[in-house]
Formats: sequence, C-alpha cells, structure tokens
Amino acid sequence: MKKANEIVTKHSGKLSIKFMVILLIMIIMVYFGAIIVGHQLYDVSIKEYYNTMAYNAATVASTYFRDDELPRYAKAAYGYNTGSVDASEIEAIKAEPRYNEMLMELANLSDSIGANDVFVVTINMDVMKAYTDESAANKTWQPLYYIADVYTDPSLNYKLGDTGGILKQYRLDVEDSYETGKKHDGFFISKSEFGYNLTAMLPIVKDGKTIAMVGVEIPMSTLASNKAKFVVRVSIITAIVALLCLIGGIILLTNSVIAPIQMVSAEANDFVKNNTKISEKLTSVKTGDEIQTLSESVYKMEVGINEYIDNLQKVTAEKERIGAELNVATQIQADMLPRIFPPFPERKEIDIFASMDPAKEVGGDFYDFFLIDDDHIGLVMADVSGKGVPAALFMVIAKTLIKNRALMGGSPSEVLAYANDQLCEGNEAELFVTVWFGILQISTGKGLAANAGHEHPVIKRKDGQFELVVYRHSPAVASIAGIPFKQHEFEMNPGDTLFVYTDGVAEATDAHDTLYGTDRMLEALNSASDAPVEQLVTNVRASIDEFVGDAPQFDDITMLAFKYNGIAENKDA
Repeated sequence: MKKANEIVTKHSGKLSIKFMVILLIMIIMVYFGAIIVGHQLYDVSIKEYYNTMAYNAATVASTYFRDDELPRYAKAAYGYNTGSVDASEIEAIKAEPRYNEMLMELANLSDSIGANDVFVVTINMDVMKAYTDESAANKTWQPLYYIADVYTDPSLNYKLGDTGGILKQYRLDVEDSYETGKKHDGFFISKSEFGYNLTAMLPIVKDGKTIAMVGVEIPMSTLASNKAKFVVRVSIITAIVALLCLIGGIILLTNSVIAPIQMVSAEANDFVKNNTKISEKLTSVKTGDEIQTLSESVYKMEVGINEYIDNLQKVTAEKERIGAELNVATQIQADMLPRIFPPFPERKEIDIFASMDPAKEVGGDFYDFFLIDDDHIGLVMADVSGKGVPAALFMVIAKTLIKNRALMGGSPSEVLAYANDQLCEGNEAELFVTVWFGILQISTGKGLAANAGHEHPVIKRKDGQFELVVYRHSPAVASIAGIPFKQHEFEMNPGDTLFVYTDGVAEATDAHDTLYGTDRMLEALNSASDAPVEQLVTNVRASIDEFVGDAPQFDDITMLAFKYNGIAENKDA
C-alpha cells in the first residue's frame, strides 16, 4: 500500500505541466503561422495593388498620344534602327513642341505616382525571337526601340530611336503580350542596375495591331518598407491575441480539465491511503464529457473493489474452512486404508505393502486387505470414476460394502454382485468403480479372483520375472444393476509375488503427454524383482516420478504388492 501511495504522489501535478506546454506550443505555432501567412498574403496583395496601379498609369500614359502621333513616332524609331529613316528625321521629331509636351506629361505622371520610369517602346519581333544568351551578353540583342523615356535621373533617359533589352526571364511574356495585344497577367519584377522594380508593360493596339508598349516602373523599396511595417503590426497584434488566448486557455483547461482530473487523482490516492474508504466527491464532477465518465468509472471501481474485498474475505474464509475440512477428510480417508506394515506380523506366510497417493486432497482410489478367517485373506484394488470429494465419498461406501460382504462369506463374484446392486441404488451421479478382488487360501496358495473393469494384475513366479496376467474382465461395479461377475481360479506358490495397481500408474504422463505405460512399470518391477514388497512399490513410484518430472499429477496412484511365502517357509521360520 505504501508503494502505491509513493507512485501516485510521484506523478501528481505533471498533467497540468503537460497541458501548459502543449498549449504554449500550439499558441507559438499559431503565432508564427499567422505571421507567415499574413506576410505571404500581404506580399501578394500589395504586388497586385502596385501592378494594378502601374497598368492604370500605363493606360493613362497611352492617352497622351494623339491618333497619328504614336504610329509616326513608332515608325520613325523602328525605321531609324532598321536603316529606312535617317537621323535628321529623328532629330526633327525631338524638336517638335508636341513631342516635348508629351514627354512633360509623362514626367508629371511619373512624379505623381512615385514611379522610377515611364517609357514607350516599339519592338522588333525578328530581333526579339532571335534571342541567344551570347547575343544578350554581348549587348547585340536589343529588340526594344525607344519612343520616349522619363527616368527619374534625366542623364539615364533613353532618347527617341535608342535601343534596349529586357530580362531573359520575361522575354517570352513580353513577346506574347506584344503579339496578342493583351497585357500579361503576372508580375514583371526585376533587379538590375536600375534597382529593384515592378514593371507594367501595356500593349497599345491600333487597327488590330500592336504598334508600341507603354511601360511604368515602380520601385519595390516602397513595397518592402510597407511590408516591414505590416509584419511588425501583425506581430504585435498576433502576440497580444496569442497571449490572451494562452491565458484564457490556461483558465479554461484548469477549470474544465486539469482541476477535475487532479481531483479524481487525489480521490483515488486517498482511496489507497485510507484503506479503500470511499469519498462522495467523485460524484460531484459534472463536466458532461469523458472526464465525468472517468470520475464515475473510478467511483464505480472503488465501490466494486470494496465489494470484491468483502466477497474475497468471505471466499477466503470459506476456502480456509473447506481446506480445513478437506484436511480432515484426507486424514479420515488415509485412516480408512490399512497403513501399518507389516499388517499381520504373526503371519509369516505372507508379506503385504500398499500405498495410495491422491491427485487432490482426497481421492477415489482405494486398496484393502483383510483376513476373512484364519486361512483366507481378501485383497482389494479399486478405482472410483471421477476425482475429489464425490469420488472419495463413493470410495468409502464401496470399500465398506465390499469388506463387510466379504467378511460374511462368499466368493469374489458374489461379493462384487452384492456391492454392485447396493451402489446402483440412488446413484444419480452415475459414478462407478473398477475393482480387482481376490480371496486367497493361505494354507494352499489357491484362490479366486474377479476383475470388474480394472487393470490387469501382475504376477512373478519364484524364479521368474514380473508379467501381466491378461484375461477378460467383467463390467465395472455400479455401472449396470443386476449383472453377474466372472471369477477365475489362480494359484500362488511359495516365493510368488502379486502386484496390483490403478490406472493412475500406467496413465501417468510427462510434460509431452507421453504415457508411462505398463512396459515401464514392468521394467521398474524387474529391476529388483526379488526385493521386499515395500521396495517393489517404492521402485515403481520412483520410476514414475523420474518419468513424469515436473508435470502435474492428474490421477490417483495406488499400488499393492503381495508376496506368498507359503506354509513350508513359515514352519522353517
């Protein structure tokens, strides 16, 4: 009990710590998850916002050109780079007031939206499609022909007719937009000598054909600054929300989970400490969930344990009473069997020794020997069906009937017939008993024997070996009322030994369910065939024990050895 208390105390309080740690880990994961997701969503949304603003600005810029101006400027820039227009025409356009007015409008638009650059270009698709890494590296790949450019640094502005390139990763997208006359759906984001920028490229279509593209370049530094501010704001707000959730979660878990579980644990601990005294506190848990089920189960378990202990005490007391009675029954049964050897010390004509080892406290086997008169001795070996108390009670009745009837006189068949009829009356348990019963005339060695379903006896002649005596048996006693029992004559000469036994000898089994058998029994008897009768029984028992090993004994083991010395030897003695 003390050890159980130490175990409960050792682990108490750890559940709350586990809950706190798990809740804290979840809050931290939600916190960083919110920041990451917010950062990504903001990044996408702000890019879309600036991209939309850039395309709107490009649309506005395209309106600065009158109907005939942009086609003329585009044709001049294209022709200048392909050799069909000379430099004087380019210079003439640059000097036009209307061209410079358009540049001024583009510059004002760029300033109003904070753009880095607003430019207008036409594209040589032959050059565009002839792109190679080598041509781009050598600056020989220049598909863009500038019409106008208002970069924030005027010294870096491209002039009418100047050429330029685009980043490799956006070449195909720009090419597709120029050929289809539709703006690209994605983002043109670049890092170059002109900075980190987002660019919108809007195709300007005239008569179903793209004549130029208006580009608006917005610096990404503004985006990065806004993103950083957003992340800081989200981090602060998320931290506050996470802290509030943590506090609320701790309070909720403590009140609804941890406290009830700790109470159940404490009550279980008190149940152990206070010698199974039950408290009604467990019935006060009303959480409406598995914790309430656990509390009710623990309460029922405590009630069940107390009931079990009460029943166990009663059963233990009853078992002790039955055990005591069985000990008495064992002693009574042992006292009913002849146990004093030699039983007839004054009768030198015979030697007898027998033993009975029950498989349980009491058994169904029995042996008996008794002087019917001065010249006749009765020998009995019997085995009642079944085990335990019922077999022992049946054995007492059978033994008494056989002996009493034999003492009244009569042959073995008459004695067994009488016992059979008596035992069949009221035999509702349907028990029966196998019996070998012999009556020997001591003066002559002649006798009669009846075998009612019992094991074959073993005989050893004076100078021979032990051998089985096999003959047909009668049915067991108490199996069928009113039946006759066969008997046969036998004769023993001085020096002969008779050995009878129950099936517990031949059917003893080892751990592999192998039977001991009559062959091993005969081998044990013949290992010292001229030994005294007590030694013969001891040798067989030792042989059985060695064969069986640690396997349990399932049947009673009963043996009787009878040696006939004869009158002549008695007189000599």
